[in-house]
Amino acid sequence: MTRPTGFSAYITVTAAYWAFMLTDGALRMLVLLHFHTIGFSAVQLAYLFVLYEIAGVVTNLSAGWIAARFGLTSTLYAGLSLQVVALLALTQLDPAWGITASVVFVMLVQGVSGVAKDLAKMSSKSAVKILAPTTGGGLFRWVAILTGSKNAVKGSGFLLGAVLLAVFGFVPSVLTMAVVLFAILVGVVLGMPKGLPMGRKDAKFSEVFSKNRNINWLSAARLFLFGARDVWFVVGIPIYFYAVLSDGSTEGNRAAFFMIGTFMAVWTILYGLVQGAAPRILKAATRTDAEILGLAKRWVGLLSVVPAFLAILVWVVPEPSHGLTATIVLGLLIFGGTFAVNSALHSFLVLSFTDAKRVTMDVGFYYMANAAGRLVGTVLSGFTYQIGGLPLCLGTAAVMIGLSWWGTSHLKPQEQESAVA
Repeated sequence: MTRPTGFSAYITVTAAYWAFMLTDGALRMLVLLHFHTIGFSAVQLAYLFVLYEIAGVVTNLSAGWIAARFGLTSTLYAGLSLQVVALLALTQLDPAWGITASVVFVMLVQGVSGVAKDLAKMSSKSAVKILAPTTGGGLFRWVAILTGSKNAVKGSGFLLGAVLLAVFGFVPSVLTMAVVLFAILVGVVLGMPKGLPMGRKDAKFSEVFSKNRNINWLSAARLFLFGARDVWFVVGIPIYFYAVLSDGSTEGNRAAFFMIGTFMAVWTILYGLVQGAAPRILKAATRTDAEILGLAKRWVGLLSVVPAFLAILVWVVPEPSHGLTATIVLGLLIFGGTFAVNSALHSFLVLSFTDAKRVTMDVGFYYMANAAGRLVGTVLSGFTYQIGGLPLCLGTAAVMIGLSWWGTSHLKPQEQESAVA
C-alpha cells in the first residue's frame, strides 16, 4: 500500500468532514425548533432523534468492517451522499400530515442521516491513524485538530440552522443545504489524493468485536460520557431556554430561536476550540502514553462536579431569573470546556490502543459505543425533562459521568495490557 501524501489527504478528509458536520448541526436545530413550535412535546422531540442514534449504533458496528472491506474513501463518499438524500427527503414533509405520520417520517429520515454521519465520522477518524506523524505527539495533535475543528463547525451549524429557520423557513433551508453539500461532495471526489487503504477482500465481520481489553473499557467509558452530555443537550436545555426566553408571539419566538441557536453554537464552538487545544493544555508532546492515561482518569472526575452543582442549584431555585439563567449558561460553558478535554483524551486513546491493521474495526466499535451513549442520552433527555425538568436532566448527567469514571479507571497502559494479554 502506498502511503498517501499525509497532509494533503488529511486536509481533504477534514474539509469533507467539516461540510458534513455543518449540515448535521444545522439540520438538528432546524428539526428541533421547527417541530417544537408546531406542538411536539419533549418526549416526541426525543423520538425524532431516536432512530438517528440507533442507526449510529448499527452503522458504527458495521462501518469498520465495510471500510476494511471496501476502503475508507468509499465509506466517506457514502456518508456524504446519504446526507444529501436525507436532506432532499426532508423537503417532502407535508404540513397536512398528522403528528404520528410526521414523527414516523422524520424518524426515518433522521435514521438515514444517522447512518451518513457515522460513515463519515468513522472514515475521517480512521484516516488520521494512517496519515498522522508518528513522532512528537503528532497523533494526538492531528486527531485533536480534526475533532476540535469538526465540533466548532457543527456549532456554527446550530446557529446557521436557527438563522435559516427564522429567516427562510424550513423547506427552503433544507433544500439549500442539500444543494451545497452535493457540490462539496463532487469537489471532494475530484480532489481526494490517492493512497488511502482500498480495502481487503478477506476482512471478516467477526473482526469488528475487539479483543483488546482497553478498547472495550474505553468504549464503555465513552458510552456514559456522551450519554451524560446528550441527556441535557438534546432536548432539556433548548426547551428550558425556549420556555424562559419566548413570550409566545411570532417575534418572541424568532428572538428565542436566535438566542437558543447562539447558545448551542457558542457551546459547541467552545467545545471544539478547547478540544483542538487539548494537546497544548495537557502538554501532551512531553508526556508518555501512561501519563496521558492518568490524566484521562483525573479529568473525568472533575467533569462530574459541574452537572451535580447545576442540578442542585436549579432544584433549589426553581423560578427562572436572569441571574439563574446566566449561572446555568456559565456552568454549561465550563462543562463544555472540561468535556472537550475528556473527549480529546478518549479520541487519542482509542487510536493509541489500536494498530493500523485493525484501526477501522476498533474505531467503528468505539464509535458504536459513542452512538449508544447518544441514544441513551437522547431518550433520557426527553423523559427526564418531562418527568423532573432540568434538575433531573443534569442530575442524571452527573450519575452517568460517574459511570464513565468507573470505566476509565479500568484502563491500563498499553505495555502493561500487552503483558497481561
